[in-house]
Amino acid sequence: MKDIIIDKLSKMEDLEQRKMLKDIISCVFLNLADYQEAFNKNLEERIFSEIEDLEKRYDIYVTVNNRENIDPVDEFLYPVIPSDVEEKEIDAEEIAQKLLKKEEVLLYTVFMNCDYLKIKEIISNKKKFTGEIITDRRKYDIKIKLEQNRNYINEMEKLYEVFQKNSFRWKTINNPYANKFFDVIITDCEMFEEGEKEIKEININFEELEEYKMTNIVPLWNVKRISVKSDGFPMPALDRVNFEHEISLKKLGVDNGFLVDEDEGLVKYVKRASDSLTIVSPEEKAGSWNLVIISGQGKEQERKLSFELVSNSRKKSFINKFAQKNSPWIRTKGEIERIVNSFESSEYFELKDIEITDSKSYSGITYDMNYFIVDDIRASKDKEIMNLKFKAKKDSFIIYDLLSFITSEVQMYFPEYRCEGELV
Repeated sequence: MKDIIIDKLSKMEDLEQRKMLKDIISCVFLNLADYQEAFNKNLEERIFSEIEDLEKRYDIYVTVNNRENIDPVDEFLYPVIPSDVEEKEIDAEEIAQKLLKKEEVLLYTVFMNCDYLKIKEIISNKKKFTGEIITDRRKYDIKIKLEQNRNYINEMEKLYEVFQKNSFRWKTINNPYANKFFDVIITDCEMFEEGEKEIKEININFEELEEYKMTNIVPLWNVKRISVKSDGFPMPALDRVNFEHEISLKKLGVDNGFLVDEDEGLVKYVKRASDSLTIVSPEEKAGSWNLVIISGQGKEQERKLSFELVSNSRKKSFINKFAQKNSPWIRTKGEIERIVNSFESSEYFELKDIEITDSKSYSGITYDMNYFIVDDIRASKDKEIMNLKFKAKKDSFIIYDLLSFITSEVQMYFPEYRCEGELV
């Protein structure tokens, strides 16, 4: 409005009339325009505050990093398995004892820097590789197999169980790296001699996989488990049966997400205030509680990361917040496009088409990231396939994993179909 008024005034040729009109407008209309702008801004802020996006506190961020680049005092990213930050040494004597007994030996874990299609190939081929162990006495020929390490996949399933305990809505974890870890296992070794205790060197020929193999890679996420004592004495709850145990969040970070990881019989329900957490429990004595912190602190801080930081976070918009609050289940292509484009990872894709096909069709380039959520009502074999066809905007070795995240989240809205993704 101000720009329109100024533009009109500048076009007046009579300077005296322009000055007179400018004085009148400055006293009345410009103040009115300022008032209207301030009123509109306050109205917008009020609407947004009424639909508070609490889901943001529980967004999961994931990446992998070289062990030497991990900051041990980082308040945002933590190792998925804390012991991974410790440099593991190969116990030569233990290996020698197992080889003497002809047992399989786990050497270490490697990260395969390749896409999902190559990962599928590695798993299905079950190929064995050759290598050698050099001791202070002689050299031994060995055979090696790669077995997928599911420790990090299992950690996501454990987190899902914690969400269920706390009655929180589950959102698919966007973890494109979890399935790319493999254990290197010795399966065969020529007759190991008695008395061998010192292994000087282990060499393995990974052949065509050598270009993908990376060691000392550690998965990180913004999830941390702690044990914390409740403050003061438990107070009787309103039902006069249970007790309220209060935990202050001021030192733990009021902007973080908090989940209680205890036996279901020990926790009736949890109340979250702005700066405290109240656990209602039949336990009448003060004690410690196991919490899962989903950190939001230091998210914008610069870090030395080896790979991209990804998340299951949604784009910040009113329509996304409104949709999550009211959960409208609209069975249209437009609603599916809204779900797909609501995530930050959608910048990699453009949804081109949706096709419903019979259960025999299968593209094989995506997988279910929520495999642990069981549908007890609908049989999987009888479901039709909802084939989501995308065009890739960017190229990355995690492209199929990001596509799997998008299709897994759409699957949550359409359980009567088996959702799959396809690149066209």
